[in-house]
Amino acid sequence: MPPEAEVGDHWNRIMGYTFNFTPVWQSLPDLLRGLGLGLGLALASLAVGMALGLAVAFGMVSRQGGLRRLASGYVTFLRNIPLLLLIYFAFLGLPQLGIRLDKYTAFAGSLTLYGAAYMAEIFRGGLQAVPHGVVEAGRAIGLRPLQIKLYLILPILFRTTRPALGNAYISLFKDTSLAAAIAVPELTFQARKLNLETFRIVETWLVTSLLYVLTAVAIANLLRYLDWRANRREGRTAP
Repeated sequence: MPPEAEVGDHWNRIMGYTFNFTPVWQSLPDLLRGLGLGLGLALASLAVGMALGLAVAFGMVSRQGGLRRLASGYVTFLRNIPLLLLIYFAFLGLPQLGIRLDKYTAFAGSLTLYGAAYMAEIFRGGLQAVPHGVVEAGRAIGLRPLQIKLYLILPILFRTTRPALGNAYISLFKDTSLAAAIAVPELTFQARKLNLETFRIVETWLVTSLLYVLTAVAIANLLRYLDWRANRREGRTAP
């Protein structure tokens, strides 16, 4: 018996469990399809959630008391309710009110609303960090309020919140595992299905965990690289 086989056999005897990754490798395409679906759901939720979160953030810093309270109430409510409960309400509760959503829409909508509340806080901090002199300078040269937001505030806002938005995407990607609760075939659902078909529970969850970790690390490194490129480009073009 080769030395590596002896080591593996000794490990199996110690653990009292015989590892067999073959069924997992054979089902790897299904796991990767689930991983891709999760990435897509997270990206779609991030895109829509950013737009909604930005609108809410402007509401939170508005001078209109009613709008400010409404925006703050949205953030407070969504940040203090479990995402899984929101998913169940969208998929199982809304049909009782005559509103039927398919499982993809129910999950993506729930994740978007949930993520938007967190991104609103990110954007609110970014808006408060914009120097007041920038706004005053815009007014001094005759820019209208919308032009000030578009040409002065938003570029500064997105530059200062880029790292936090990257972290938000990674968080949303990990939250897609909850889609398995309503049978959306993302990575966790595929892993549960594989468990039922092969009973290789330890191997399945080890590989699934590794896929989540490797993907999250890859996303973090990619976003860090893009942020570095953006900072470098802005440094070159800065007067």
